[in-house]
Amino acid sequence: MRIALGLQYDGSPYSGWQTQLNGNTVQDELERAITTFIGDKSSAALPIQTITAGRTDTGVHALGQVIHFDTPVEREDFSWVRGINSFLPKSIVVNWAKPVSEEFSARFSAYERTYIYALHAGPCRSPMVNSRAGYVLLPPNLWFDIDAMKEAAQSLIGEHDFTTFRASECQSKTPIKTIYSIDIISQEPWLYFRIRGNAFLHHMVRNLVGSFLFIGAGKKPPEWMGEILASKDRSLAAPTFMADGLYLAKIAYPEEFGIPSPWLQNSWLPTELTRA
Repeated sequence: MRIALGLQYDGSPYSGWQTQLNGNTVQDELERAITTFIGDKSSAALPIQTITAGRTDTGVHALGQVIHFDTPVEREDFSWVRGINSFLPKSIVVNWAKPVSEEFSARFSAYERTYIYALHAGPCRSPMVNSRAGYVLLPPNLWFDIDAMKEAAQSLIGEHDFTTFRASECQSKTPIKTIYSIDIISQEPWLYFRIRGNAFLHHMVRNLVGSFLFIGAGKKPPEWMGEILASKDRSLAAPTFMADGLYLAKIAYPEEFGIPSPWLQNSWLPTELTRA
């Protein structure tokens, strides 16, 4: 049978989602936990291979990651949750589990993804959110031009070639993606970006955030965002911003699969931002 899981994790201890030889990835930890929970008696099910909705990078977190795997083992839904969690480190948790049809793919059935970027800014960084939020040094009584960033965001809405914001190692078959909405929420000393689209390129959100901050800090005018988007030249955009504040927040699927909404209320982020 095919089982889907909803995950949350703190990505700071890991070398990203995808399995690596060093074994220090979220996928490695999850597959070890599932295998241990299933046990030796079900060796026909091994090795467990998980398919994910989004392969997060080193240091990137997840509030609503979705994965699936195939197994001949049957358990009650909550038994999967409780059992797998008992073998996971504290930085990873399964929120829900459910059997799904063979037509379901955590990756290919998804039609929409939402990322959140949390940024702390001011004269001193906060040690309380170390590795969980990005940081920009700002002098006292100075803040970003939020209206300028919101104006710049309008040039990104819709279907575009996002080569300008694509990492050189990106494996996507096409740079053409669709952005449905960009919300920029200012709650000094916090700044939040919520970006919703059909799919994203490697480092795309972090490259967008870096460019937004150039505009918010007055280094570039709002129209610059549209100009560099049209250029399809990565060298013209801002450097890739730090991974610390990036969260894979939500994956959307057709209703027929019955995939639960993510447990966004489990995060420390504001309710306004994490409302599913």
